[in-house]
Amino acid sequence: MLELLQTYWPLVLEGFGITLLSSIIALIASLIIGTLMGILQLVPNKLISSLADIYVEFFRNIPLLVIVMFFYVAVPMMGLNLTGFQAGTIGLTIYTSSFIADNIRAGIQSIPDGQMEAGLSQGFTRSQSMRYIILPQAVRAVTPPLGNQFINLVKNSSILAMVGGFDLMYYADFIAMETFNTFDTYILIALFYLIITIPLTLLVKRLEVYFNVEVDITDA
Repeated sequence: MLELLQTYWPLVLEGFGITLLSSIIALIASLIIGTLMGILQLVPNKLISSLADIYVEFFRNIPLLVIVMFFYVAVPMMGLNLTGFQAGTIGLTIYTSSFIADNIRAGIQSIPDGQMEAGLSQGFTRSQSMRYIILPQAVRAVTPPLGNQFINLVKNSSILAMVGGFDLMYYADFIAMETFNTFDTYILIALFYLIITIPLTLLVKRLEVYFNVEVDITDA
């Protein structure tokens, strides 16, 4: 395995960088879109909430590969050419955001209605109360499932290999075909995925403990 790493180190390093970059972009973008959709699902306006519901249910129930292939194959037919990296990252963002939206919605619904009323009574608008009072508590409440979504996002980034995204999985397939050493190749690539997912898992656990401590202090 060490000999394999020494020989193909530049390719593995490039794939690692592409996987990390795609994961970071998709993580930030999906968190923003997912949070927005989660909030819109609960607004009083039926049209807006229904559109948000349709977005969440539609993309949550479609395979990630179908979404990515749509952007990689179908969208260019409309005149917008996307690279494998771009198509994969966009598909990953949209797919993950639908699950994050569901988590955020559940977190908001877990907050007592009195919190919103308290914000309004202090002169906040509904949007200000949501931003400064409800949403921080909701995110705290759903930290574990959000963390799981972020970890799944990193693992799902291997979908880029299907559209020539030059990620870790793409180069794993290339190295395996060139050397016929599939066992060592995929073990090596798995270790590089762990370099990303293990620290992320530990961070989520620390945040979960921190938020629980904060809740206990407040309740006391």
